[in-house]
Amino acid sequence: MNLKILLLSFCSVIFSQCQSQNEVKNVLPKIETLDFKPEYLELIDSIEVKKELYVYAGDEMKGREAGTENEALATDFLVEKYKDLEIKGAGENGDYLQAIPKGTFRAMEEVGHNVIAKIEGSEKPDEYIVISAHLDHVGEQYGEIFNGADDNGSGTIAILNIAKAFKKLEQKGFKPKRSLIFLHVTGEEKGLLGSKYYVENSWFPLGNAVANLNIDMIGRVDEKHQNQPNYLYLIGGTRLSKELGSIAEKLNENHFGLALDYTYDAPDHPERLYYRSDHYNFAKNNIPSIFFFNGIHEDYHKPTDTADKINYPLLTKRTQYVFAIAWELANRKERLKLD
Repeated sequence: MNLKILLLSFCSVIFSQCQSQNEVKNVLPKIETLDFKPEYLELIDSIEVKKELYVYAGDEMKGREAGTENEALATDFLVEKYKDLEIKGAGENGDYLQAIPKGTFRAMEEVGHNVIAKIEGSEKPDEYIVISAHLDHVGEQYGEIFNGADDNGSGTIAILNIAKAFKKLEQKGFKPKRSLIFLHVTGEEKGLLGSKYYVENSWFPLGNAVANLNIDMIGRVDEKHQNQPNYLYLIGGTRLSKELGSIAEKLNENHFGLALDYTYDAPDHPERLYYRSDHYNFAKNNIPSIFFFNGIHEDYHKPTDTADKINYPLLTKRTQYVFAIAWELANRKERLKLD
């Protein structure tokens, strides 16, 4: 998450006008979800999540700063993972890398790259769900490597394992009805640049995007929830489509039991996080979006945001939750309704 546009304060914890989970649920339409099978959750394994995050947030990645040779270490890792999974690049020729030309953005003077992979739908391949996370962090500063294990190694590895779960289902004969786009964007730490470039130069018609599920920091526990860590912040999920919010609530109720916290989703919340992560570039194009977030912790944007401090069972559960929402959106008979 971008440090320059986030000011952590005590008011974000005690903000009097935050929305409770019950208040949100009371205004959402009642819906039924499809038969998501609990055994699907076993397709995402905590051991694999941990193994991959230790590599992705290791010193050898040198902080993954956007538009540098160290960004290439991250993009190479992701491309090789998708090749190993036999998930194709989303470009016309199976390309994985979307180049952001040098000088496109003042804050990123060198060429940067988004990584984009795709599983094509069986019945409605032109409609698609975008699952996104930023691949970059802040690099090396003052002689120290900022590994960004939570920010946003957690979201990056979550997407990889969601893609892996969909691929395993496909191999068992359960191909999603709609297509899935796995989008790893660069330049978030420099101002949401990779997602901005993607929506302005999308490889697929934006009007065909059913929803965006954006994962940015889901591996830790913030101060507010130290005694109740079974939670997740949801931001933006009801703003463009209350049906999306209902799906998220219903699947959580049926399978996960997370305390869904809508504190940061209040329109007048001082942190204004709805505008501060990559989902917003989709939302402002009228694409229903949810930003999944664990809140700020003491290691945020410090060299101490390391892989050994991640809560792996919780990261895995939150990843499974996003997977379940994506599975529902990909397989529902009708696409989401806009409000």
